[in-house]
Amino acid sequence: LTYAWIFNEYPTFVHQDNRRFVSQETGNLYIAKVEASDVGNYTCVVTNTVTNSRVLGPPTPLILRNDGVMGEYEPKIEVQFPETVPSAKGTTVKLECFALGK
Repeated sequence: LTYAWIFNEYPTFVHQDNRRFVSQETGNLYIAKVEASDVGNYTCVVTNTVTNSRVLGPPTPLILRNDGVMGEYEPKIEVQFPETVPSAKGTTVKLECFALGK
């Protein structure tokens, strides 16, 4: 399976950059430092790479709050590493770790 996100309407996909990341482990979309240009509807697209079939989830709206409430919460580190990660010599291993909170 592969994961992608549509921003507002197809064919506008979310492009990963220094603020946006799509986890290929969980399918989650992470956006750091949300800006006004991020406001809109996000739709998850899951693709079966064997059959090349796609399924779209329901649109999820992102709304920028103007009331000054930041929704602060305690810092949290999300790590879901397996006990061991077998790999062949010379291959690349990618481990995902996220720090959330204020």
